Amino acid sequence: MALSAVAVLLSVAFVCGTLVFTDTMNTTFDKLFAVTNSDVTVTPKAAGGGEDIPDRGKPEVLAASVVEQVKKAEGVKGAEGGVVSMSVTVVNAKNENLGSTTGAPTIAGNWNDNELKSMKITSGQAPRGPTEMMVDADTAEKHHLKLGDELRTIAVTGDIRARISGIATFTVTNPGAAIVYFDTATAQEKLLGGPGLFTHVNVTAKDGVSDEQLKQNVAAAVGADRYKLQTAKEAADANRKSVGSFLNVMKYVMLGFAGIAFLVGIFLIFNTFSMLVAQRTREIGLMRAIGADSGQVLKSVVVEALLLGFVGSLLGVGAGVGLAVGLMKLMGQMGMHLSTDDLTVAWTTPVVGLVLGIIVTVVSAFIPARRAGKVSPMAALRDAGTPGDKKAGRIRAVLGLVLTGIGGAGLFLAAAADKAAPGSLWLAMGVLFTLIGFIVIGPLLAGGVVRLLSGVVLRPFGSVGRLAERNALRNPRRTGATAAALMIGLALVACLSVVGSSMVASATDELDKSVGADYMVQSQAQQPVVPQAEQALRAAKDLDHVTAYRLVKAKITAPGGSAEDGELSVNDPTYVQDVRRKMVAGEHAAAYGSGAMSVGSIYADKHHVKVGDEMTVAFAEGKSAKLKVAAITSDEGNIDKGAMYVSTATVQQYVPADRMPLPFMLLAKAADGKADSAYAAVKAALAEYPQYQVRNQTDYKKNLQDQVGQLLNMVYGLLALAIIVAVLGVVNTLALSVVERTREIGLMRAIGLSRRQLRRMIRLESVVIALFGALLGLGLGMGWGATAQQLLALQGLKVLEIPWPTIIGVFAGSAFVGLFAALVPAFRAGRMNVLNAIASE
Repeated sequence: MALSAVAVLLSVAFVCGTLVFTDTMNTTFDKLFAVTNSDVTVTPKAAGGGEDIPDRGKPEVLAASVVEQVKKAEGVKGAEGGVVSMSVTVVNAKNENLGSTTGAPTIAGNWNDNELKSMKITSGQAPRGPTEMMVDADTAEKHHLKLGDELRTIAVTGDIRARISGIATFTVTNPGAAIVYFDTATAQEKLLGGPGLFTHVNVTAKDGVSDEQLKQNVAAAVGADRYKLQTAKEAADANRKSVGSFLNVMKYVMLGFAGIAFLVGIFLIFNTFSMLVAQRTREIGLMRAIGADSGQVLKSVVVEALLLGFVGSLLGVGAGVGLAVGLMKLMGQMGMHLSTDDLTVAWTTPVVGLVLGIIVTVVSAFIPARRAGKVSPMAALRDAGTPGDKKAGRIRAVLGLVLTGIGGAGLFLAAAADKAAPGSLWLAMGVLFTLIGFIVIGPLLAGGVVRLLSGVVLRPFGSVGRLAERNALRNPRRTGATAAALMIGLALVACLSVVGSSMVASATDELDKSVGADYMVQSQAQQPVVPQAEQALRAAKDLDHVTAYRLVKAKITAPGGSAEDGELSVNDPTYVQDVRRKMVAGEHAAAYGSGAMSVGSIYADKHHVKVGDEMTVAFAEGKSAKLKVAAITSDEGNIDKGAMYVSTATVQQYVPADRMPLPFMLLAKAADGKADSAYAAVKAALAEYPQYQVRNQTDYKKNLQDQVGQLLNMVYGLLALAIIVAVLGVVNTLALSVVERTREIGLMRAIGLSRRQLRRMIRLESVVIALFGALLGLGLGMGWGATAQQLLALQGLKVLEIPWPTIIGVFAGSAFVGLFAALVPAFRAGRMNVLNAIASE
């Protein structure tokens, strides 16, 4: 009962911990947004005042004259121009990037009165000229910065070298952004490219003037159609929505894994109550004989489950709060600062935890309770356990086969699908029905699979091994339920391993076939490549060429008149050497001619486009152009699928230089025979720009493998709870099985079975049950993964790779799980007094 309560506790703790953690993050950001926004904020119409990283490397700006216009509006107490840019990188004297590693931005701006709402200077003073800057205290502490240290800020307009004149501390929690401040003139010149420019205007209302009224007054003064105006509440809501979408994804993913743990816990609780009811058969029979009806027996077991669920859930709620604090500390180690002062436990969190825990426990125990209520008094007094229902067993076998067959058909249809959307639905159906089918059919499979495993694993141990085999086969339903709990977690592990390995193998294969470039330069944070970094690369020795890769937004109209928003891949003509694209019609190089472009085969088929047709392209940042289709690229591969190519020179005719996006990636090819020296030269050329990663093809493949590996490790970590609960189920089954077989164990000991042999028998029984669950789970998971890969093949990931080392390692690890789970039950069995055990009833 204690182990069952622990299973409920762990599952509820996962749910409550997730809710408390995400609610606390929401509270942290809400407090930050509430104090950082002025009563009304004025920003350029085209952007959110530096909220995003623009592809030009600079935020949208407005003229200083707007500040004066705002000041004249009725109800304005004060207005000041602000500068903020997220397109910067700050490095220390060792050329180390001071930015966050958790995805939080690096922000540079001007120090102004609005910043005093959320920060105060705790050391030194505010910057007073181009050679001074201020940093936030969290960044200073993390990187051991002090007053007088020189930092370099890399921006699209050039580098800013300045010494730290002051350190400012947040008065609310800073979730992890690195922030630097300059004086206003320096921020305008160095971050925006010229004097008299701002990214936004902070407006303060006079006493008695509401934010909404102030917004209307300012709109009348500056023109509502020319600028974007937001009240403090509107700005906070917009920021909250942006952050909230990410937090919601994280919350529901974690709750999904908590749901898996609950599902596994159902088997543990079901098995526990099934065995408890069987052991109490005589007791229940006596109760029935003296007048208790079946309803009362059922209620007694259900109430027992209710109490178990309540206690486990109550402890789980408390453990969940502790888990949330632990997650906050962990995030603090990673650079995201969350204060326990903001710990948020909504009233709904304990309610959800208690309701979930109690419902799952009661539902899991209901079938055993119902089975107890149906036992007749005479049968209970005569038998040592609840008799098996052969008819129910046959029905279960037929139902399991039908469900598995339906699931198998779903997986087959998913693998044969020619479109991803319907294929995904078939896959979901196949996964669900095969999982339920294997759970239902588990007892039927136990007989054959356990015998097969026993022949390899247990037979070498002689009579002890045969006893362990027969114990595992004694109650197939129990063995099947115990193994099913482990099967679920390992099926997901196997499925994701197959998908992850296939993705890496497919991408590696595609790189080998399609990429001719020797080196790729790109920012992990998706920052554009600043001009000085591009110039440094182009000046590197031993390179044949460097290609700049840009994306330009445009409205594209097909010859038939259908228009849609899209992006064009804008490159140098050398791109045809860097990426080998299969052609449907025309030549790739022809797309880089003057007034020419290419389209992908999917687009061409959809809009009936052929070589020689004329497309109308309205550039978002420039004029419209009439471009001739010179090539149609095949979309069979995965690299640049659907890309429409056009030369940089062509786009420059229609997009002004100051609106031209910066490259988000640079590709380079070494001169013949100079691969090693060129690689060293490229690394040296970009050494001053740590925000960019230089990779050759080997590096790129390894990075891809590492990224997929990190994602899988994170998923495995979340699945670990379900596997822990499954292990508790094995422990519980063995422990109750030992109690159930007390007299039998005593008799075996009396006729010569040693303590060592007894313990080995129980350990071997545990191992074979664990291996049974692993075999089912890994087989099922590999089937799911192979089907998912067939769907991914529609997106260009055509290589199926089974990660045999992982699969074999997990299978072998399951044997150790079985050994571990048997430690305590085997120890307890070995300590039994022989005479007392024989006398037991």
